[in-house]
Amino acid sequence: MITILPTAKELMLQDAVQAFPDECCGFLFGEEDAAGNRTISNIQVVINAKEGDKRRRFVIAPLDYMKAEQFAEEQNLLLLGVYHSHPNHPAIPSEHDRVAAQPFFSYVIISVLEGRVGPIRSWRLNDDSQFDEETVGAAELTTGA
Repeated sequence: MITILPTAKELMLQDAVQAFPDECCGFLFGEEDAAGNRTISNIQVVINAKEGDKRRRFVIAPLDYMKAEQFAEEQNLLLLGVYHSHPNHPAIPSEHDRVAAQPFFSYVIISVLEGRVGPIRSWRLNDDSQFDEETVGAAELTTGA
């Protein structure tokens, strides 16, 4: 299961809507418990470095990966994955997404339909290099007593 805390989720959704009709992209940071459940507490928006038409593809520059790894280390967080949007398409990974994917990472996809946020789904590669869907859990808000 992957849970995206409200502040991180809001920033991610803002990025997806602002980038429309292009794909947005960024990194997911947080923690993973012993059972493999992930909690995303922070994101990092990156510029889609794809040259040309960005409506169907995204590219993250190598320097942005290096910065993300450094940020994770400095903040004592894990770099747990990548998010990106699918403008006017379902939140289902493409073959291009699968081929570019890395083991361990969660891939959160946000469907943006005519500029409005649609379904949000998450995917991870299995041992056969195919995507399995990860359950996206709801973050519980707690208040101080």
